[in-house]
Amino acid sequence: MELKNKNALITGAGKGIGRAVAIALAKEGANVGLISRTESELASLAKELTSQYGISVHYAVADISNAAEAADAAKGLTKELGSVDVLINNAGVASFGTVAEMDPAEWERIVRVNLFGTYYVTHAVLPFMLERSSGTIINIASTAGERGFATGSAYNASKFAVMGFTEALMQEVRKSNIRVTALTPSTVYTPLSLASGLVTEGNDSMMQAEDVAELIIATLKLPDRVFIKTAGIWTTNP
Repeated sequence: MELKNKNALITGAGKGIGRAVAIALAKEGANVGLISRTESELASLAKELTSQYGISVHYAVADISNAAEAADAAKGLTKELGSVDVLINNAGVASFGTVAEMDPAEWERIVRVNLFGTYYVTHAVLPFMLERSSGTIINIASTAGERGFATGSAYNASKFAVMGFTEALMQEVRKSNIRVTALTPSTVYTPLSLASGLVTEGNDSMMQAEDVAELIIATLKLPDRVFIKTAGIWTTNP
C-alpha cells in the first residue's frame, strides 16, 4: 500500500514509539494526526514534521482514558485530516507492584489508559472507516499480553485485554476491508521503560522505538488484500 498522502492518527505521539512512528510515516509522505497529554511535545513534533517533510500535521491534547476527551480528539483530528486511513493505538502507561501492595487506583489507571483508551479512540474513528470500507488499525500490545509475570498484574491484565479486543475487532471488521493488527514487542528503549527501570540509560543494544516503527511501516505497506494478524518483535541480545 502506498502511504504517500494517506492520513494516520497516532496516540501517545509525543515520545517513544508514537513519536518514532509519526516520523516514519512522515518520511513516507503520510499526513498525521497526533494525540498526547503534553502539548509542548506535540507542538515541537508537529513543527519538526511540517518543516522537514512538508506534510499536513494536526494535533490534539487529550487524556485518552477519559471517554469524552478521547472521542473529541479523535473525531476532531479526523475532521481536520479529512479522513483516517491508519489508526495506531500506541498510548500506554506502566507501573509495577504486587497485587497485595499496588494501590487499586493505580491498578485501575493502567487498565483505563491501556485498554479503555484503545477502545475509546477506536470507537470514535471506526465509523469513518466503516463508511469508506477501508482502513488499518494497529494496536501496540506487548509480550506482557501473552504471558504474565510477578508484579505485572495491572499491565498484564491491560495488555491481555488489548489482545482480546484486537482479535474480536478484527473478526468484526475484516469483512469491511478493514485490517486490524496486534503488535507484541518485548521491552523497548523508551522514556516509559526508562522510568519503570526496565532498561538502563544509553543501552543501544536494546530494541529502539525506531525498530518498532519500521515494523509498522512494513505492515502498512502490505497489499490491501492481506494483513498481519499478530507480530512480535524482540531484541536480539538484550
